[in-house]
Amino acid sequence: MTPLVRLLCLANMAKTTANGVLMAVLVLYFTRSVHIGSDEVGLALSVGAGIGLTAAVPAGRLSDKHGPRETASILLCALGLATCAYPLTGDFAGLMIVSALVLTIESGANASVYALVAGLLPTEERVRASSYIRAASNISIAAGAAAGAIGLYLDTPAGYLTLLVGAGSLFIVSGLLFRRLPKVPTTERKPGQPVWPVLRDLPYVAVALLNSVLVMNAGVLSVALPIWIAQSTAAPTWVYAVVVIVNATAVVLLQVRVSKGVEDVPGGVKAWRRAAILLAAGCGLYALAGGLLVWAATAVLLVGAVAHVLGEMLHASGAWALGYGLAPDHAQGQYQGLFTTSSQLGQTITPVLATALLTHLGAAGWAVFAGLFLAAGALTPRQKPVVRQ
Repeated sequence: MTPLVRLLCLANMAKTTANGVLMAVLVLYFTRSVHIGSDEVGLALSVGAGIGLTAAVPAGRLSDKHGPRETASILLCALGLATCAYPLTGDFAGLMIVSALVLTIESGANASVYALVAGLLPTEERVRASSYIRAASNISIAAGAAAGAIGLYLDTPAGYLTLLVGAGSLFIVSGLLFRRLPKVPTTERKPGQPVWPVLRDLPYVAVALLNSVLVMNAGVLSVALPIWIAQSTAAPTWVYAVVVIVNATAVVLLQVRVSKGVEDVPGGVKAWRRAAILLAAGCGLYALAGGLLVWAATAVLLVGAVAHVLGEMLHASGAWALGYGLAPDHAQGQYQGLFTTSSQLGQTITPVLATALLTHLGAAGWAVFAGLFLAAGALTPRQKPVVRQ
């Protein structure tokens, strides 16, 4: 790992540690300390996430125009300040406003960070660097969640306040660390070039939509699987905790290795096709566990978790290869903004889709997810399309 990639990892780890804290405490803080109903908290966060979808492409354009380092740094510092506004929120309307602000800024910051990676590193090094960043992020998210767990154990307003302000401070630290990276030269838009080239690049839009489908694997793991284990299998519920540990450990130990050979667009296509098969296999194994005895269901679920995490890592590697490789260098910000939006879209719709499918279709719901993954893999273009603005 080069010093540049090490600093990228460190800056991003400050951000993802804050994310881990918020994942652990935000919902319970507002339900237990502020006494907002859980349905209202969920609605406010969902609305905020939906509004945040609109921010990534404009933030990417700002990165192209003013530099991704500067844009990422400013947005992360703003994100820290916005996060510190959570403790000032005392009702549903305030929560909706603050969450929309936080998630909108975060969406733009993510797009700018991806554009910064593209601007700092040559094409052949971007996927490997992104793999290091993702592996490190899994460690920091777990650390943030562990800190959040301490706050949940104490369950005091002061504890929650400390954690929320601490998360905001970590976002600001992340922004300042990104500022220490080299400046990326900007490219002036040539006369006749469109202002929003990414929106006219239909092949790239199509790949981004396929990414929205494949990225649903995250929601399958975090939402669909625990519901399925608890309601439809004989396996003990603690098996899900083992699945999460297997997933996080595999990403930390194997993400960089899995990304080898996925440095370019053809490699990304192969990775996505393999990912689709593995993710579909994981869904099939999860469904199979529904009719088995305790020991057999547990074993099948764990095998499915292995297939799932391998598919997840291949999808991530392919997404970096395609997201960077299909984008023109002069507009990486906009293009990474659209790819960020596609990931957020998939993660936003999956909880609703998973709940509906498993509630109404049972094991057949897993077949729907498997079919979606296989279709996305099959539709991935076999070679880099000829795209010009």
